[in-house]
Amino acid sequence: MTRVVEQRGLYFDELEEGVIYAHKPGRTVTETDNVLFTTMTMNTQALHLDAAWSSGQPFGQRLMNSMFTLSTMVGQSVTQLTQGTIIAQLGLTDVTFPHPLYHGDTLYTETVITGKRLSSSRPGQGVVTMQHTGRNQDGAVVALATRTCLMWTKAAHAAQS
Repeated sequence: MTRVVEQRGLYFDELEEGVIYAHKPGRTVTETDNVLFTTMTMNTQALHLDAAWSSGQPFGQRLMNSMFTLSTMVGQSVTQLTQGTIIAQLGLTDVTFPHPLYHGDTLYTETVITGKRLSSSRPGQGVVTMQHTGRNQDGAVVALATRTCLMWTKAAHAAQS
């Protein structure tokens, strides 16, 4: 019989507080990413779309859409942490963008589990709080976000199947 290994995230019981989970590979962001995401979400901000106008602004060039940066940062964590083990995303807080991300930069993300507790109302499930940090290729922090998720315990998810 052939053994099957299914890629998944970590269960509530496997996540460790204080551990840094480094998500690889990084994601090099492009002008196309920025224009498509910005127009797809109906964000007409010239800082993302108008190179001539942006060249006269304080950063001297277009900036990556911060919602694209946030989405990509959270997305980079999925395979390692929540793929198939999350029940629901409960919230995002404390979102900041301390340094711009530009076309051609590479975004690297790491996550630290800052808290976890079993749910008092949902047996076999737990609430996990994560701190995501996005850095560019030079190590500058470009985004921070605290994310709270409802996660399966391994035994409860197996019993559900």
